[in-house]
Amino acid sequence: MTVSDPKRHFLRIAGWTTVAATAALLGCGKKEEQAAPAASAPASAAAPKPEPLKIAFAYVGPVGDGGWTFAHDNGRKAVEKEFGDKVVTSFVEKVPEAADAERVFRDMVGQGNKLIFGTTFGYMESMLKVAADSKDVKFEHATGYKQADNMRTYDSRTYEGAYMAGVVAGKMTKSGTLGVVGSIPIPEVIRNINSFTLGAQSSNPKVKVKVVWVNEWFNPPKETEAAQSLINGGADVLMQNTDSSAVLQTAEKNGKYAFGWDSDMTAYGPKAHLASAVINWGPYYVAAVREALDGKWQAGAGKHAWWGVKEGAIDLVSLNEAVPAETREQIDKVKAGLKDGTFAIWKGPILGQDGKEMVKKDEVADDKFLSGINFYVKGVEGKVPSGK
Repeated sequence: MTVSDPKRHFLRIAGWTTVAATAALLGCGKKEEQAAPAASAPASAAAPKPEPLKIAFAYVGPVGDGGWTFAHDNGRKAVEKEFGDKVVTSFVEKVPEAADAERVFRDMVGQGNKLIFGTTFGYMESMLKVAADSKDVKFEHATGYKQADNMRTYDSRTYEGAYMAGVVAGKMTKSGTLGVVGSIPIPEVIRNINSFTLGAQSSNPKVKVKVVWVNEWFNPPKETEAAQSLINGGADVLMQNTDSSAVLQTAEKNGKYAFGWDSDMTAYGPKAHLASAVINWGPYYVAAVREALDGKWQAGAGKHAWWGVKEGAIDLVSLNEAVPAETREQIDKVKAGLKDGTFAIWKGPILGQDGKEMVKKDEVADDKFLSGINFYVKGVEGKVPSGK
C-alpha cells in the first residue's frame, strides 16, 4: 500500500480548486454576456433644427446716441426678445451715408445675413446696388422711396410727434419764437418742421419758427452751436430733427425749454425737457421678421410701410409737470384722433410762406403730397435750402 505524500496531495487539491473556480468564473461571464439585452434598433434621427435667421442692421450713428440709432437698436432688441433662438441679430454702427455703406452691406451678405435693415435715408443707392447682386437676401430701407424685387422701404410718421410737440411748444413759449435744429433738408425733415409749426399755431396762432441747419444727422458740437444760435436769436423753446441730445442739453444750460427726439431724452436735461417725440421701431421690426420667418415677406414696387400713432410707432411721452392740464388734454385728443382716423394734421387750408394755398380748405393731404414737401408753411422764417 502506497502512502500518499501529504504535501503533494494538498497541492493537487489546491490545483483542482483553482481550476474549478476559474471555470465557475468563466461560466458566470458567459451567463452575463448571454443575459445582456440585445442592442435596440437605432431610433429614427430627430429632424434637424432649422438654422436661425441671420439679421443685420446698419446704423448711421452710435447706438448710444440717445436718439435715432438708440431707437432702432431698441427695435432690434425687441426682435431678439420676440423670436429668441429663431434669429441671430448683429449691427454695425456709425456707417457713413457714402460709398462705404455699400461695402458694409456686401460684408453683411458675405456673413450669411438673409435680412438686412439700412436705417437712414442716405443708404438708398448703396442698398439698391447690393440688393441687385444678392437676390436671395431681403433688404429693408428706412425712410427711402426706391424699391426692388428684394428690397422694400419703411418709415415712421415722425411728423405726428413733431405736431404734438408743437402743440406743447406753442403753449409754453413766452417769447413767441420757437427754434428748430434741422439735420438735412429732405422732405422728411421739412415736413417735421412744418408739422411742428402747425401744432404750435393750433395753441398759439402768433408764434414764429426759426430754423438752423447743420447738414448732418449726428454732430453734437454743430447741434450745440445751432441751438445756442437759436436761443441767442430769441427762441425759448427748441425742437430738433437731429440724432443726439445736444439741443436739449444746450437748452438746459440756458434755462430754456426743448424736446427729446426719437427716444425719451428726459435724463439729458430734466428741467428743460418738455416732452419727447419718440419712435418705437419694435412693432415694425417684429412684423417684418415674422413675415420673413413665415415665408410671407414681399417686396417690389409700392411695398412701403409708413407707421405712426395708429400702429403704436409714434408717441409723445414724459410731459413736463409744467405743461398745463388743458394742453395735456389736447394732446390726448390728437392721439385719439390719429389712432382712429378722425383727426388729420395736414388738413386745409394750409398756406405756404408766400400765402399761396398749398392744401385747400377741408382737403386732407395724401401720402404722396406729404412725401414730397419742399416748402415751408406760413410762420416759418427763412428759405428751404436747395440741398446742393
